[in-house]
Amino acid sequence: MPLRASLCLLYPLLAAAAPMATFHAADSSPVWREILGSVGFFPAPSASEARILVLGGGPPPADWQARLSAGAVLIVEGESPLAAELGFRATGRRVVARSVQDVHRPQLRIVWEQPLELPVFAVPEGARVLAWERWERTPLVAVVRRGQGAVLWLACPPGPKPYARFPYLAHALAELGADPPLRSRRLWAFFDSSYRLRVDLDYFARRWRPAGFSALHVAAWHFFEPDPERDAYLARLIEACHRNAVLVYAWLELPHVSERFWQEHPEWREKTALLQDAHLDWRKLMNLANPDCARAVRQGVRRLIERFDFDGVNLAELYFESLEGAANPARFTPMNDDVRREFRKLAGFDPLELFDSASPRHLSRNPEGLKAFLDYRARLAARLQRQWLAELDSLRSLRPHLDLVLTHVDDRFDTHMREAIGADAAALLPLLDKHAFTFLVEDPATVWHLGPQRYAEIARRYAELVARPERLGVDINIVERYQDVYPTKQQTGTELFQLVRSAAESFARVALYFESSLLPPDLPLLAAAAAPATRLEPRGDKLIVEARQPLGVRWRGPLRVNGRPWPVRDDEHAWLPAGRHVLEAAAGPEFLRLLDLNAELISAAVMPGGLEFAYRSSSRAIAVLDRRPAEIELDGEAARLPVLEERARFLLMLPRGQHLVAIRMEPSARLVN
Repeated sequence: MPLRASLCLLYPLLAAAAPMATFHAADSSPVWREILGSVGFFPAPSASEARILVLGGGPPPADWQARLSAGAVLIVEGESPLAAELGFRATGRRVVARSVQDVHRPQLRIVWEQPLELPVFAVPEGARVLAWERWERTPLVAVVRRGQGAVLWLACPPGPKPYARFPYLAHALAELGADPPLRSRRLWAFFDSSYRLRVDLDYFARRWRPAGFSALHVAAWHFFEPDPERDAYLARLIEACHRNAVLVYAWLELPHVSERFWQEHPEWREKTALLQDAHLDWRKLMNLANPDCARAVRQGVRRLIERFDFDGVNLAELYFESLEGAANPARFTPMNDDVRREFRKLAGFDPLELFDSASPRHLSRNPEGLKAFLDYRARLAARLQRQWLAELDSLRSLRPHLDLVLTHVDDRFDTHMREAIGADAAALLPLLDKHAFTFLVEDPATVWHLGPQRYAEIARRYAELVARPERLGVDINIVERYQDVYPTKQQTGTELFQLVRSAAESFARVALYFESSLLPPDLPLLAAAAAPATRLEPRGDKLIVEARQPLGVRWRGPLRVNGRPWPVRDDEHAWLPAGRHVLEAAAGPEFLRLLDLNAELISAAVMPGGLEFAYRSSSRAIAVLDRRPAEIELDGEAARLPVLEERARFLLMLPRGQHLVAIRMEPSARLVN
């Protein structure tokens, strides 16, 4: 049998499914397995069945030329007979490489922790250089096409860690047609409008959903007080997001309220241990322990939720400063009059004495007194959080669809956080059932330099404290880190994908801080990194998929899932509930399709003239159909829901909770079998 025909038999799904890129890496290439696994590539059962072959500097298989011509992607490293045969030849010159420039983000500083002396290579005609040594401009990463396949060449191995030298290797493979097979649409992102004031909101909203985002958490302090221009901006943003099946949450950063609130109420400003106004970093902190201040803020939050069509509210970082704790009195809070008065009644002394070097109660001479105040401070933070969770929960009388989120810095992995800022997760987690919210664990700055493996351990420590781990999420900060980290100060490429993947494997929800800090080259692969599956196995003319969360599988055309016609798919992906599923190509006429669902899909089925599906959502849900529905039933009862047409798609807003939806097409649009 000709080799080209035999390779086609290795991929029997190609006629209906998108090409399924599996890989084979030799035992000596564990780093490559991590690179490819970070975006969801699965190892092939054998080297002969792999589309991506990691050859490194070793000998190629005997049939490598035919496989390359038929569509395989070869990954080759450094100087070798195969590299030379492909046209990558070492010259007599050498260069010390440490600073790298990459075509995917030329302005980004990529610096290796350890320099490496390398030969200067000549590349073959037609090759495209993707990365080079910054100063000598010598090639370090290049691609070249051969027949239907391609070669990805590196001047040296990728390094001791998957992202040590070349952050954008997965991007290079995607450009060569080796697209990751799975996608998620469950990511959250924080959004600050001050970074996006003059952008086309419709353009950005159309990017967010394909990048895997289900919700934006929008900085609500910019809109706390009514303002016609700002209000119009936020209304347009929410409308644009909803048209693209993206939910919008009001992100509150109490005790920061707003710039105007700070200016108008100096009497309610929080104080540091130096009795200075607590303007710390960008946040201007208010004294929520003061009843009058708290009342004014509650009224403002209620008006904010009434003015805008939010889907949820995120109460974020409601505790105290600073990360250095009592060691830095210039940042240490709370030291307002109300707190000092209450603590004096409880403990018999003014906590300000802890910071008076002349006082016998100074913290250096009074460790018991300091501990008493730190314990009081943690209890106060928990008390304020409980009060505000109850306040936000009461807003559901105005907006029954509202979801609630509490973003809380981790204090179980980094136990110093309780002492530093008053954070105490254990005091709040019992409230998960009472108020039905998501507890979003914020990755603290103190551990940003650690690897992705930390998320499994963080998740384990929190799961011990809750009966329903599905209500736990994690917030990953994608920012420039203050630690010495390599090869980039900010997480990007493989490092970012490993973080997202590890977090998605460990938590039911992953949020990224924040939308504008994500580098553009990473957006197309984020959804792949966020879609961990436990099994992806071609078997004859079928594909077996197992996952603990809903996800999408690259697929084109009609299909059956577990032997039945499947209606939940767009033009590129079939979307599946959690569990084990068997996919196979199907023939016959098209039927009504559910293109998108911003909720947890539980089940779906084709029915005469339409479809039905069950979902679960902590907020309202957005369903997107490919045709206008004529009849809608919700839990067996006829429902009149508004239908929004957007770019030949039809959007439905569905209620919060768990529901069964049945939809039938207009009679003229029904297809005849």
